Amino acid sequence: MTDLLAIFYPWIKSIHIISVISWMAGLFYLPRLFVHHSESVKLSGETHDLFCMMEKKLFKVIMTPAMISTWIFGLLLVFTPGIVDWSNVWPWVKAACVICMTGFHEWLGGQLKRFSFGTKILEGRQYRIMNEVPTFLMILIVVSVVVKF
Repeated sequence: MTDLLAIFYPWIKSIHIISVISWMAGLFYLPRLFVHHSESVKLSGETHDLFCMMEKKLFKVIMTPAMISTWIFGLLLVFTPGIVDWSNVWPWVKAACVICMTGFHEWLGGQLKRFSFGTKILEGRQYRIMNEVPTFLMILIVVSVVVKF
């Protein structure tokens, strides 16, 4: 099995990077949709339904499959011999950040349900602030992987 992982390493890494880009695009965009939804749209009516449909499709059709793919191909990279040295700090930082990013993804899913039910949504400013979470985590992940501290 490890021989196959080594042989397919460039493909696995490529698919992992593509998955991460897709997931991050959604993690950046969905909170922005929430900002506009909370500030400009009443919690019922045709425009509300349109926003809910767009948010739901982004989350279920793009973000969640991209997150799953990121995890699968990331774990395949972890199990590829010679790729990760767990005696360093960087893989632990990356792992913690990816777990936090997954938690943020799930939090967004919870917010999506609140919008669809029309209850307990946050203000646009709060969604703007939360939109910085994936940016911060992405910076930590990229620096840890590239610098390998």
